[in-house]
Amino acid sequence: MNQDWNRQRRDSNRYRKGHSSKDNQRTLKIIIAFGVIIFFIVIASQLFNSGADDAGYTSATATNTVPWDYKIDSATVGDIIGGDMTLLPDNELLPNDNNYATGDKIWTLQYMTAEMIAGNEGRNDVRLSSWEPIKSYPSKQDAEKDLQSLKVNLSADVELLGVYKTEYQGKFRQFAVMTLPSGHTVKQPIDEARYLQLKDKKKVKAVLEEVHDFVDYDLAMAKFRGWAD
Repeated sequence: MNQDWNRQRRDSNRYRKGHSSKDNQRTLKIIIAFGVIIFFIVIASQLFNSGADDAGYTSATATNTVPWDYKIDSATVGDIIGGDMTLLPDNELLPNDNNYATGDKIWTLQYMTAEMIAGNEGRNDVRLSSWEPIKSYPSKQDAEKDLQSLKVNLSADVELLGVYKTEYQGKFRQFAVMTLPSGHTVKQPIDEARYLQLKDKKKVKAVLEEVHDFVDYDLAMAKFRGWAD
């Protein structure tokens, strides 16, 4: 009888050990699976936050530098420094390509650029540079020839986003909002007659001034200069 009891106890112990081992294995698998899920959730969250931060940074600081304007100005040659010369009265430095002498009266082509900074709300903040000379000429007529090719007036069909009217203290003002060929949006004041003329249109003819880059002529900035009709 003792032998039977001992045999039953050994069998019972083997059953408990086997059952316990299976439970432990099942529990370990659950813990591993749960840990893997948590790991991927953490990684996905970090990637999402990183992408969101990157997108916000790009949207807030994306810049685009475009040619903005040119002008012709007179100057006096100052000191000659190697192959360069200073221009009076501001002592700006420019290559002395035409072998000027100190005291010569010359003309310069000066340019200004605009830094278009895209904000989070889809609007552009414009930061204008200071005027800088880029080329010298012995006469004003020579400078004007280059200026005519860099600032070109033309008429073109532009996209009309819409017109709207505002009221302040009983006075009304009308505006037209357009997208120019360079891609930026402008708001232009209009009178009542043009407001009625444009309110149902999607395209409108406008006079534009294209300001081309001196080095890269294909890079241009379009400015609204009036209505073509």
